[in-house]
Amino acid sequence: MRRPGRRRRRLLRSFPADVAGARPARRPLFRFILVTLAWLPVMFALWYVLAPALLLPAELIVHAVAAAFLGELVRSIETHASVVSFVTTLRPGQAQAGGDLVVDVNMLLYAFGLPLFVALTLAARQRPLWRPLLIGYVAMLPFIAWGVLADFLKNVAITAPPLVVSQTGFGPRARDMIAFAYQFGSLILPAVVPAVAWVLTHRPFLERLRAAPAQGD
Repeated sequence: MRRPGRRRRRLLRSFPADVAGARPARRPLFRFILVTLAWLPVMFALWYVLAPALLLPAELIVHAVAAAFLGELVRSIETHASVVSFVTTLRPGQAQAGGDLVVDVNMLLYAFGLPLFVALTLAARQRPLWRPLLIGYVAMLPFIAWGVLADFLKNVAITAPPLVVSQTGFGPRARDMIAFAYQFGSLILPAVVPAVAWVLTHRPFLERLRAAPAQGD
């Protein structure tokens, strides 16, 4: 004859095991989010301090594009910390008077995806660690340069006074393209490019993360 107490003890023993099996399924994602949030302030602080060196390749891209396609507008380019100053051939006032128009663009506005990408990569801990970091860094540089150049063109061709805009020689269609490039380069690319680069370089990690619930079952 069975004792009723044994069945109760068996039920009590099996119930915590099911609950314990469900928790690990959620732990990898929860741990990844926590570690990413812990890395973010550290990476943003380092990014802000090291930005002049980190953004030097993007600055070189800006120089190359400006020399190749914007020679009639840009006389020279100067850099102060993370700010790129475009010394233009345009005149802020009358054509006979006044100095050259200088447009300043802060590269940090278009490079905030770098610390986000690094924080996600460090939290994933996928080996070798240097490979996704290098791929993501190189992939984001052209888009940072895109944002800087589009910002400059927006300033001289759209938001500048009419006298300055008339000196650029851009027509309505060209100004529409510049406006689209600026919106795309300032609102979409800085956030989307690091996310896409991280997903493409961390497929094994994402596969393990997706397989975790199945293993927990």
